[in-house]
Amino acid sequence: MDASIRPKGILDFLSQQEIRQLSDPQNGGLNELFRRCALAVLNSDSHTDSGKEMFASFPDFSIEVVQQTRSIKLEIRNAPPKAFVDGKLIQGINEHLFSVLRDIVFVGTELSKKGGFDLNQSSSITDFVYHILRNTGLLRDLTDPNLVVCWGGHSIGEIEYQYTKKVGYQLGLREFNICTGCGAGAMKGPMKGATIAHAKQRYNNCRYIGITEPGIIASESPNPIVNTLVVMPDIEKRLEAFVRSGHGFIVFPGAVGTTEEILYLLGILMHPKNAEQPFPLVFTGPVESKDYFELIDSFICSTLGEEAREYYEIIIDNPEKVAKRIQAGIKKVREYRKKLGDAFYYNWMLHIEQDYQRPFSPTHEAMSALNLHYDQPKHELACNLRKMFSGIVSGNIKEEGVLAIEKNGPFQISGDPQLMAKLDTLLATFCHDKRMKLSRDTEYKPCYQIVAWQKIRKLLVRIILPLNGAPAKRLTQFVLCPPRNYPCHFREC
Repeated sequence: MDASIRPKGILDFLSQQEIRQLSDPQNGGLNELFRRCALAVLNSDSHTDSGKEMFASFPDFSIEVVQQTRSIKLEIRNAPPKAFVDGKLIQGINEHLFSVLRDIVFVGTELSKKGGFDLNQSSSITDFVYHILRNTGLLRDLTDPNLVVCWGGHSIGEIEYQYTKKVGYQLGLREFNICTGCGAGAMKGPMKGATIAHAKQRYNNCRYIGITEPGIIASESPNPIVNTLVVMPDIEKRLEAFVRSGHGFIVFPGAVGTTEEILYLLGILMHPKNAEQPFPLVFTGPVESKDYFELIDSFICSTLGEEAREYYEIIIDNPEKVAKRIQAGIKKVREYRKKLGDAFYYNWMLHIEQDYQRPFSPTHEAMSALNLHYDQPKHELACNLRKMFSGIVSGNIKEEGVLAIEKNGPFQISGDPQLMAKLDTLLATFCHDKRMKLSRDTEYKPCYQIVAWQKIRKLLVRIILPLNGAPAKRLTQFVLCPPRNYPCHFREC
């Protein structure tokens, strides 16, 4: 469908130069970035998490920024029909389009300024994240510490989804606002639950914040409840925006993207410079998710050590208890920041190493070169594991990652054999439970191979073969070629 739309107060601040920059057909990079993000917004509530598939479904889609005397208008052609009601663009989607445009313009303008942000310095990156959030108007409404960040998978089952709504409802009754990655599943559920509770409490300052980035927005289109959409330039700045603006954190069941977020946060919290920071963090899900959290807990402790358990609490099937724990934790956050004179709207005191801030490009070479061994500080291992999971996310759903896998084959992941065994168990369980893709009816094909198993396999065969006999032959066959239904991806190599 086609439409002409104008902003309602969102982009009145644009200068004539910025408008010309956006409407210039020669500015291909900026225009194409906006076109792709805009299509993702218009394709809200999509049933695919493949950016490549989405773009292929609408090859004739176009969106043009047209300069006018006072501001701009957007000319949209061949947009997804689901974005319209009775021929008119849904108002929330209209707002999201101009939010995307606002953030793309701001980032492009700020980075092109001479003497601007030096993204090779950690403090400058933190300032840059702050300026992006301030430009959205988000920080003006965070003068009271009441923002709860909810992480979790977009591909969760109905039972887990309903549970996220119940937790959101309990948070809303206590007048907490919700911030998520803005997509479906565990990102939508808490917002949906909170809307009912906010209505019951006649709470008017409702914030349903979605923070995304261009690489992920196509696979996690903003859900319609989001009323404050923020588009960060990359995944690392997106994660920093979460941890500096949020006051309490809840993790629902998910897969590799959620594990990436967990490792990012734990790695930061385990740094010695953050030892005194109060940071409420709760893992929660229905009773059906108990095994999932036992698996996550086991993986964390086997990689980052038992001391990592000090930074989170697991609560199963008790939404009210979750909300009360977050409420008590945020009270400590308020007292701590008030005592030290830090802002409620942005956690300036949280120390984040530059290695957590620099964008990681998950090429095949970079994935193979990751240091996935135990002989390094825990926060550094967490950082490298975070990058590895980020690479798998890219290979699963991001268009450039999917194309790289199609061209060069699966990522090769290697490291300490014990760590690789734990990693394989985790990933294999994600696949077995169909957490890797939005479509639960489609068999997932791993975009990675854990190659460290090859050495172990050869060693086992050398030990088993001399034993002779039928049991030894059967065990040898199992090691060389595990059954297809056995939850192990070592066989993929």
